[in-house]
Amino acid sequence: MSRDLKAELMVKIQDDLGRIENSLGKNLNANLDLARKIAGHLLFSNGKRLRPLLMINSAKMCGYHERGESARSLIDFSIVFEYLHAATLLHDDVIDEADMRRGAKAAHKVWPVPEVILTGDFLLARSLSITAETQNLEIVSTIARITEEMSQGEIDQLNQKGRLDLSEEDYLSIIRRKTAVLIEGACKCGALLANALKEKTDALLNYGHNLGMAFQMADDLLDYTADAKALGKNLGADLREGKLTLPLIKTLQRADKKDKAIIKNVFENPEFTKKEFDELVLMIHKYKGVSHTQKKAMEHVVNAKTFLEIFEPSEQKDLLTMLADYSVTRKV
Repeated sequence: MSRDLKAELMVKIQDDLGRIENSLGKNLNANLDLARKIAGHLLFSNGKRLRPLLMINSAKMCGYHERGESARSLIDFSIVFEYLHAATLLHDDVIDEADMRRGAKAAHKVWPVPEVILTGDFLLARSLSITAETQNLEIVSTIARITEEMSQGEIDQLNQKGRLDLSEEDYLSIIRRKTAVLIEGACKCGALLANALKEKTDALLNYGHNLGMAFQMADDLLDYTADAKALGKNLGADLREGKLTLPLIKTLQRADKKDKAIIKNVFENPEFTKKEFDELVLMIHKYKGVSHTQKKAMEHVVNAKTFLEIFEPSEQKDLLTMLADYSVTRKV
């Protein structure tokens, strides 16, 4: 199902994807060649472009019409969300000391850390400059809130590193600010650009929130279940970085004393072996950490699609529905 759904999605989005790729390069406007190289290393390394696609299709579903030829296109505004996303990834990889990102070396493994951090800052600034061109105070306010929330989410996650007693509520709070706010913001800003009624704007915001929560849960699940080569990073990366995610949180809640001790030993030893990791994955299945995470992610998918019900049938509505389904069936 996942492969067929992905193929169907690719047919529907390929034209917009091409335009997004072109706009990402055209609007980078990096005066320094080094900044362009570092930004491009991440930006053009097989990103899904989920956030720009959500903004574009949210706007179209709300009846957006392009402005005059001198104005920026919807595509150009959509890349704000890809620049923001890339900025956070550059910074996150430095903080987490990650080795890989999207199947390639993380940027700080290729260039000095200060240059990578400053490039992330540049992408953030570039996204704010493009946002300001909308001359829409509510959109500017939304982007400002997103950047603040994401920063708080990352700080919170950093403070929670290494905690074995992290609760499911703590986890949900972290992923809401780390991931969901950017996705819900993309959907909301699409509606705002189309001057949609508040009812539709709120519906898209809630759709995006639930999609973002489901997407991050599925992403965290892949750290224990995916193929490392296909995933583009080493399995167990969250574990090595001291991050407790939902599959392991639920496993720890249900594990007996002996298994908890084994999990604690692996969690506190970032140099764990493949055998130790494989044994941990078996425990996560045994105590239904995987199925619990899948169930919670699916609940968010169902909720997300419910918020689309107020919209008339359209290609864009079909696409947003498919994206919700794909968020939890994808393999990478």
